This record gives sequence, C-alpha cells and structure tokens, in this order.
Amino acid sequence: MIRKFIFRAILIGALLLALLGAVVWFFPGKFLCVDSGPVTAEVIVVLGGGQNERPIRAARLFAEHAATKVIITGAGDDQINRQLLLKNGVPAAAIEVENKSLTTRENAEFTIKLLRARHVHSAILVTSWYHARRSLHVFEHYGPEIKFYARPSYYGYARNEWVSRGIYKHMRLEFLKVPGYWIYYGVNPF
Repeated sequence: MIRKFIFRAILIGALLLALLGAVVWFFPGKFLCVDSGPVTAEVIVVLGGGQNERPIRAARLFAEHAATKVIITGAGDDQINRQLLLKNGVPAAAIEVENKSLTTRENAEFTIKLLRARHVHSAILVTSWYHARRSLHVFEHYGPEIKFYARPSYYGYARNEWVSRGIYKHMRLEFLKVPGYWIYYGVNPF
C-alpha cells in the first residue's frame, strides 16, 4: 500500500515536472522575460552581449527621457556598445563604461559599486529578453537598496529563425543559468 502511494506520488511529481518543462520550453518568454514597462530612473545600465540590440534599446530609452545617464557594463563589446550609443544620439558626457566584468554576477557587482559611489537609487537594466529575469534578480540580490527595473530589448525575428540567429542557444543556456545562479549564488529567480 505504501509502495503504491510512493509510486503514484513520484509519477504525479514527474508528470507535473514534465508539464512545467513543456510550458517553459514552448513559452520561454513567459519564464525568461521580465519587463517593468515604461519607467524612469537615474541611470540606464546596458549589459554586454547580445547582437547590438541592447545599446540601441538603451539609446531609445535615453531619447524618451527614461534616464539621463547610461552605464555600459561588460568587457569585450563595451566600445562597440559605446559607439552604437553615440551613433544613436546619446552624448558622450552621458556615457560611463565599466569594462572589467565577464559575467552577469560581475556586471552587477562592479556596476553596483559605481551606482553606490554616485548615490544612485534607481536604474533601468537593458539586456536581451531571454536574459532579463536572471539579470534583474542578480542586480536586486547584490544591490537590494537600489530599485532596479528591466526594460529588455526584443528581437524582431520569428521563432522559426531562433536557431539560425543563435537566439535558441542563448535561451537554452539561460534555462541552465537561472537555476544555477539560484543554487550557486543564492539568487532567487522568482
């Protein structure tokens, strides 16, 4: 009798986990993406990575007066992102670069040091849609006294183009990184 109960409980648990996995897999935007909607803050933080859509999104937000300063964070593509911001109307005086971080955790730690030094209390994070949930929660985890908002950039590609454009690969990695950051760094994704 107890064996039957344990077997049923395990079976139901496995089915629920499979159902949750299918929902997350077929509707990744519902799980990976967080968008705070139209907000204003003191600073826009552009995370490195993506395919140039992040600085373009940040420049649009800057033009809409969402913030008066932009911080680029991340080594490697920081100068490309700076040039894209300049090309899209953000003045050089409004841009600051943090170019030592290599991970989302380091983006948060190094940028939050800058924000604290400048007594910033609110920031808009700009990253790719599939990276929005994790990056928002990482920044909130390391800078709980600062109010962070997520305003992700979106690809204008149909789902059937995700594989050829590399989005599928990044999204798949994000499904591993979200629980990994929860386990390793204590960053709650919910």
